[in-house]
Amino acid sequence: QLQLVESGGGSVHPGGSLTLSCRASGSTLSNYAIAWIRQAPGKEREGVSCVDIGDDIKMYEDSVKGRFTISTDNANNAVYLRIDSLQPADTGVYYCAARLWNCPYSLGTMGTGNPYAYWGQGTQVTVSS
Repeated sequence: QLQLVESGGGSVHPGGSLTLSCRASGSTLSNYAIAWIRQAPGKEREGVSCVDIGDDIKMYEDSVKGRFTISTDNANNAVYLRIDSLQPADTGVYYCAARLWNCPYSLGTMGTGNPYAYWGQGTQVTVSS
């Protein structure tokens, strides 16, 4: 059973940077796609980035391109999300989630859909001055 644990959230000023970590146990990540999903207060969950680990294919939601960078660490069975130029709109709980093989066709607002089989507990990111 794959288990995911996020860390690295915190309170930062606008313009700052954070690197979120998603550490996996119970299985190697080589057959999975790992996504980062955020949920801002009062808003729906939104997929912001995803990596197909086997093929190293990376996806970003349009609104975060150029500021978010997803990366993998096979030695530590982990996936990271670096967020640069943080904005108040980036505030929310950030989850990592996994599904077998490939990232979903698209990211963005998830609505009632859930294409992921495994979820972490989330890490809070707060951006304010």
